[in-house]
Amino acid sequence: MSIPETTVRDVVSGPAPATPYQGDIARYWDHEARPVNLALGDVDGLYHHHYGIGDVDHAALEGTDDADRAQRLVAELHRLESAQTDVLLDHLGPVRRDDLLVDAGCGRGGSLVMAHQRFGCQVEGVTLSAKQADFANGRARELGIDDAVQARVCNMLDMPFGTGRAAASWNNESSMYVDLHDLFAEHSRILAPGGRYVTITGCWNPVYGQPSKWVSQINAHFECNIHSRREYMRALADNRLVPQAVIDLTPRTLPYWELRATSSLVTGIEEAFLNSYKDGSFQYLLIAADRV
Repeated sequence: MSIPETTVRDVVSGPAPATPYQGDIARYWDHEARPVNLALGDVDGLYHHHYGIGDVDHAALEGTDDADRAQRLVAELHRLESAQTDVLLDHLGPVRRDDLLVDAGCGRGGSLVMAHQRFGCQVEGVTLSAKQADFANGRARELGIDDAVQARVCNMLDMPFGTGRAAASWNNESSMYVDLHDLFAEHSRILAPGGRYVTITGCWNPVYGQPSKWVSQINAHFECNIHSRREYMRALADNRLVPQAVIDLTPRTLPYWELRATSSLVTGIEEAFLNSYKDGSFQYLLIAADRV
């Protein structure tokens, strides 16, 4: 069910952005209302801000007319993006009902809801966007889980959680907005010893030499700074986060992008993703690391 963003109650406030760039990012996501995000969330009330993985179910796309097929295509894209969240949650390791999970860069809260539904524990999200936090909290109230699921307006480099408080934390396509050393230092701080950190992210391939023109287009489109795979590994090691799994999801995300490029929800960035994935200059990685 769609939640009109203008009706969400209890406006969330937070500290002012620490830098002009953070202010720009907050404004970007406060004003973002792309159908590719909202229409997909309308399918079942899980509003994501990431991409999808897995094989397309072409049988599910068969419809009686063009309008029916278009609706089925939206539903299939949404199924693939929720499948991406499931893969991330699969890598969090054992989670108890009294644990705290933290989503850094939680968007409109789809992953918060899925994590709570799976594990039954407290799940907190942080975002620079007050509008996103309002939306996520309104959705949690509608579902009757606002006692366990909350989004806060704050900087993921300075999260409002005590040292060693979180059993697991993650970034789902949000780490390209910050310095990786600062980010992983903060995750290392909030994680309990032995806690698990997971990220799914696009990164440029250092074997390629430099960020390709396609990666530069993606940076400009989302006003972000995509890091190299090598930068991720170095920053994790420098902050006591030891990788337990590094999985190249690139082949598994291509079907999503190929399907999206045929939909009515195109944003103009699909060509850059498809070309960079296919030429090897860009990769879609899952990294799971333990705090030591």
